[in-house]
Amino acid sequence: MFKAIILLKKKNEVSSEDFKNWWINEHSSKAARLPKIRKLCFNLVENDSDKAYDGVAEQWFDSQEDFEDAYASEIGKKVAEDSISNVLKRDRLFVKEHNIVN
Repeated sequence: MFKAIILLKKKNEVSSEDFKNWWINEHSSKAARLPKIRKLCFNLVENDSDKAYDGVAEQWFDSQEDFEDAYASEIGKKVAEDSISNVLKRDRLFVKEHNIVN
């Protein structure tokens, strides 16, 4: 299984509540329609202190090729465009999970 972690930093002029509303109530339904996505989890950073990121998305696909194909699709392009237009910063990490406790 291939896993991508996407770190998001909201724009400075956007409140935490507005970011949460956009990401959880609007963007999530778009991201859930990515082709061949197996699992999707959005994590909101809770503390309001100076933080590097405001949200962490976890996406699982069968392969990196499925991930790349998903973002090359029309819905994938719309998901990326929606994300980029609503955040200050978006960093992607491709990781290998090592489950210690399930």
